[in-house]
Parts: sequence; structure tokens; C-alpha cells
Amino acid sequence: MTTIHESDFIQSIADALQFISYYHPRDYIQALAAAYEAEESPAARDAMAQILVNSRMCAEGHRPICQDTGMVVVFLKIGMDVRWETTRSIQAMVDEGVRRAYGNPDNVLRASMVSPPIGARKNTGDNTPAVVHMELVPGHEVEVRLAAKGGGSENKTKFAILNPSDSLVDWVLKTVPQMGAGWCPPGMLGIGIGGSSEKAMLLAKESLLGHIDIHELKARGPSDPIEELRLELFEKVNALGIGAQGLGGLTTVLDVKILTYPTHAASLPVAMIPNCAATRHLEFTLDGSGPAVLTLPNLDDWPAIVWEAGAGARRVNLDQMTREEIATWKPGERLLLSGKLLTGRDAAHKRITDLLNRGEALPAGVDLTNRFIYYVGPVDPVRDEIVGPAGPTTATRMDKFTEQMLSQTGLIGMVGKAERGPLAIEAIKRHGAVYLMAVGGAAYLVAKAIKSSRLVAFGDLGMEAIREFEVEDMPVTVAVDSQGESVHQTGPAEWRSRIGLIPVEVV
Repeated sequence: MTTIHESDFIQSIADALQFISYYHPRDYIQALAAAYEAEESPAARDAMAQILVNSRMCAEGHRPICQDTGMVVVFLKIGMDVRWETTRSIQAMVDEGVRRAYGNPDNVLRASMVSPPIGARKNTGDNTPAVVHMELVPGHEVEVRLAAKGGGSENKTKFAILNPSDSLVDWVLKTVPQMGAGWCPPGMLGIGIGGSSEKAMLLAKESLLGHIDIHELKARGPSDPIEELRLELFEKVNALGIGAQGLGGLTTVLDVKILTYPTHAASLPVAMIPNCAATRHLEFTLDGSGPAVLTLPNLDDWPAIVWEAGAGARRVNLDQMTREEIATWKPGERLLLSGKLLTGRDAAHKRITDLLNRGEALPAGVDLTNRFIYYVGPVDPVRDEIVGPAGPTTATRMDKFTEQMLSQTGLIGMVGKAERGPLAIEAIKRHGAVYLMAVGGAAYLVAKAIKSSRLVAFGDLGMEAIREFEVEDMPVTVAVDSQGESVHQTGPAEWRSRIGLIPVEVV
């Protein structure tokens, strides 16, 4: 009988979560580098270059790949011959590992978990609790597979119970474009088929822990219907032309993973969960001999990519911004922002609009006249940093606030990631404003452009507080111009037409 010591288990969880915060899996780096070399869309190629450069910077600097350091999800297979030396539950031990990892002073990770999920939604402060799935299996070891799952990709989860005679491929091709780009492609699609509703979801989530091997599968050929389905979906999803960050291009997914389970004769449950550009997962086994030993990657695994922010970009002074100037910006144009930039995301927008609705003044320092706001919840700084990794959050969550923000505060511009919805685009056009997109998955790279940071309002919101950044040459792309033209609509449409595999009416 194997004895697993509490200290070994907790330390292994903590070490693994630190490890995946700054090391991409080797298979992801190799797949993304290959996609970068093959990409023909300049916008998508630039986005992938930023992600790859950011990834190497994080590997070298031991700082998070993304400011959203994820909700911890753990799959445990516990041997029935294992004995635990602990007074804690499995959940409590996992949570202690999470607590230690996210509070590590050398690499502080962002706490994103809130409780209760409705109502106060107070941040738990240490990113606990984790979501833990356990299975008892024969044997005398504990197999641990864990991931740090970002909210942007998690929010794009889709589920349906199809009729047994329905086409799963058609459902996927109809559904993926509806997910938008908030999941930060290129990433992976995890698909669970069968079981019950909750089982299909679990299968989809677990499938994302697999290694990228689609090109090996393509080279040797499929050996069963599921492998045939993976290859078909991989080809057809990429033919949608969505591309990196939704800008249009040849690669939207790097792999499609599928797990199945028997199901009721009357049902075909299907779940689909994407993994983002900040793919973070790891597996290890404990056998009672001590904590897990994690193998460090070789920095030679990262491609030697030179990315220059200023190449072909227009420099912009945020401190002298006018509506007349932003009216000259073109969709897809690359900008370098310098000057003062306010931050604020979901909770801050809710507080601002509540104050406006009550006819009350905004807090001192929150003057949005001719200003830009950056949708971001940064990681806390360590050592001599001004701010930790500070990449954009999904802009569509702010769509419902956009009309009021533009009409009542003097705001003229927004910076986030992914597309804007119809209501936000109409408001942008109506008020002659603009929406700029920063690359999701390049958080550490973006943080290097931030030269100062100060708290302005709502400090109790933690990472969601309003801050003022002083930025220098922060790279962004004009995603929605003052006339309401969106590159997230024109880009994918252009590349879907170029690829020519998927009829427009299908999507």
C-alpha cells in the first residue's frame, strides 16, 4: 500500500500551478509556431507573433502568460490501494496548493474566484476553491491532471442535445462562429459526445488536457470514426476563416479533441469547450516517494521570432485625443498608444452606470472626457514591476454599458479583446467613438508598455478597480472604427471566401 503525504500532494499542486502559469506546453508552442509560419493573413500573423514572443518572455521571466491566471480545474485518479497521511479532505489539500501557488511572492498570480456566484460576488482573495473531479481506480498511485482555465474561453462553452440523426459537424460549424473571438484563438476545441448533459460537459473539459497531435494523425491517417471526425472538424473549422484573435486567417484551431461515452438511444448530448491561447495544463503521478518532479522545458523549443511594435504602426498621443483624430483611423490599422489610459471592466462599469442612473457624480479622478478606457484586470506586480501582466479582457461583456458610457461620460475610445456586438457597434457609430483591440495571450508583452500605474477609484474591487496607466507604445489594432466597420466581421468573411471550403450560408 502506498502512502501519499499531505505535504507532498499540496506542494505538487502548488509547484504545478506555478509551472503552468509561465510555461506553455511544448506541443502548443510547436503547433502555434507551425501555424505562424503558414499564416498568410498579416493581421493574424502579427497576433501570433505577439503570442509567441510573449510566451518566451514569460518562460524566461517566470511571469504569467495571461493576466487571467485561471480557475483551477483538477482531475484526480486515485488508486484504491493508496493511503493518505492527512487530516484534510482532498478538496482542502487541493485548495491549500492553490492558495500557496497564487500567493507565491516571486510570481503572484491573479485571484479571480468570487463567492457567492450571485449577489455580492466577493473575491475569495486566493483563487480558491478549485474545481475537483475524482475517480477511484485500481492501483497504488495518484494521477493528477490539472489546468488553469481562463474565463474568456470558459464563457464560450456550448452545449446541445441533438437528435441522434442530426449532423454533429453542422452543429459545430454553426456554433463556432457564434462563440466570437473572446476565447482568444488559436487554441483547441474540446468536444464531449454522449453520456448525459453533465457527462458530456466533463468529457469536453477533460479532452482539453490531451496533447496536440492532429498533424501526426493527419500524416498517419485515421484509424476509427472519432479520428475521422477530428480531422474533418479540424479542416472545416479552420476553413471558417476566423483566424487568430478573430481577425481572419488560415488557423483558428490547433487541434480538435473528442471524448465519448455511451448515451441514451433517444439522445445525442454534445458539449464544446475551447481552450485559449493561454493554454495551461500539466499532468504528473505521485507514488509516495515525494512531491512531483517537473521537467523544465528547453528554451530552444520557442521559435526565434523578432517582433517590432513600431513596424508599420501609427503613433498616437492619448493625452491630446480628439474625435476628429480618431475619425481618421482605419479598420485594421495598427496603432501605438502613449499617454494616460484609464482601466475598468465589468464591476467598475456597473458602479459607474449605477452612479449615473442615480444622478450622482463619478469618483474624483474618473473624468472620461475625450479619454480611452482599457478593459483589464492586471496581475499584481512583483519586484521592480510597475504592474504585472495586463492583457485585455473580453470586450463584449461591456457591450450593455457602452451606449450609456459614450453618451453620458464623454468617453471616446475603448480597448479590449475580441469583437463587439451589434448594440455596441451601433453606439460606437452613433457617437463617433472607436474600439481598439489588444492581443489576448500577450499580457506580459503589453505590461512592458505600462510605465506607471495609480489607483483611481473602487479599490475594494481588487483587480477590477479603476486605475490610470501611463503607457508608451502600447500595441493595438483598430477593431471598430468611428463609422462602425468591424474587422471581426470583415476579416473572417474575407478569409472564409479565400479558403472557399465552407459556403457562406452555412455560418
